[in-house]
Amino acid sequence: MTRLYATSSQPRLAFPTELRERIAIASYPFRDFIAGTKDTAGAGGKIEIKDFAAHVGEKLDIKKIEPWSAHFRSLHGNYLAEIRDAVARAGGMIVNIAVDGEHSPYAGDKAEREKAVAFNKQWVDAAVAVGSPSIRTNMSKARDSEPNVERAADSFSRVAEHAGTKNILVNMENDNPVSEDPFFIVKVIEKVNSPWLHTLPDFANSLAAKPASYAYDGIKQMFSRAYGICHVKAMEANEKGQVVHVDMPKTFGILKGAKYKGYCSMEFDSPGDPYKGTAELIETTLRYLT
Repeated sequence: MTRLYATSSQPRLAFPTELRERIAIASYPFRDFIAGTKDTAGAGGKIEIKDFAAHVGEKLDIKKIEPWSAHFRSLHGNYLAEIRDAVARAGGMIVNIAVDGEHSPYAGDKAEREKAVAFNKQWVDAAVAVGSPSIRTNMSKARDSEPNVERAADSFSRVAEHAGTKNILVNMENDNPVSEDPFFIVKVIEKVNSPWLHTLPDFANSLAAKPASYAYDGIKQMFSRAYGICHVKAMEANEKGQVVHVDMPKTFGILKGAKYKGYCSMEFDSPGDPYKGTAELIETTLRYLT
């Protein structure tokens, strides 16, 4: 039986009201320029994730970042402290960690689900160490099951319970169209019923996989349960390589209609220069948030 989690303790993040301060830069679009877990130190002249806040502060005049888990070389305490201290020295802030794991929280195999829970708890602890208020976790597809609300909710109730003791939000993104369908995510979140589990609406992911009406309805549902972070994209390539374009006025209208006050993370994910593409996303975001 699903163990639901609810607490009287609530997350209380203070978000900036100045528009530019609400913008963060995701490290994922810059993956060709940032060292990852499989790189040796300084491989190919790549920068370290600890230096990303200073780097984008210089290049894009934004110092808030959303690092990707694959850009962390380890989760050892000293290494995480180096990241926290470097970001602080740059005058920056980590607003969220985008975490990708390989274990499914709704798999029929209980051992697989336990691995997913343990993995997420580990990254909750890492968020504490680097000073991030939240993580974005993923729901990998299961080899032995279709998406299952009961099992996913059972897994995430335990993750949310742990996160609540650490004052860390856990976010779920509409990414993979099978295991991270926006309506499936909403069902899981409603089942868990924890103030520490929220959505991370992505502007383009659902649009690249589903008809426009379905996608925008899904984005609306996601924003109704969002708290601290969303991903701003202007376009995304679908499985056929065709680029779909986001209706930015419509999507920002959904954001405003939901009275969303959290961070907007720029996640340029299209062919071309990520610096130029991210700069354009920043200007678009400032225009529509006004």
